Amino acid sequence: MKQRKIPLRKCVACQQMMAKRELIRVVKTPSDEILIDLSGKKAGRGAYLCGKLSCFKLAKKSKALDRALKQTVSADIYDALEQDFIKVEDEFIAGKEAAVDDEE
Repeated sequence: MKQRKIPLRKCVACQQMMAKRELIRVVKTPSDEILIDLSGKKAGRGAYLCGKLSCFKLAKKSKALDRALKQTVSADIYDALEQDFIKVEDEFIAGKEAAVDDEE
């Protein structure tokens, strides 16, 4: 059986290449909303972050999301994203562990 190619993406904060499933996608929708997309399928321009809060804080400090989304992200949007990031972090880790179990 042929080995499937695993899509890789780069974390905008730490610049580490990882499998797409192992990263959290932040998306700027066509209606200019900026939100977290756990499914990875919402329409819009995406930026990927590691599932670690430290990477999110680094992206906030270096304004990496501004560059990746090609739009200025205000401080209040960063704060709202940080709260959402904390909420989905546990869900994301559980989903990642489930995906590893399915592969075995």
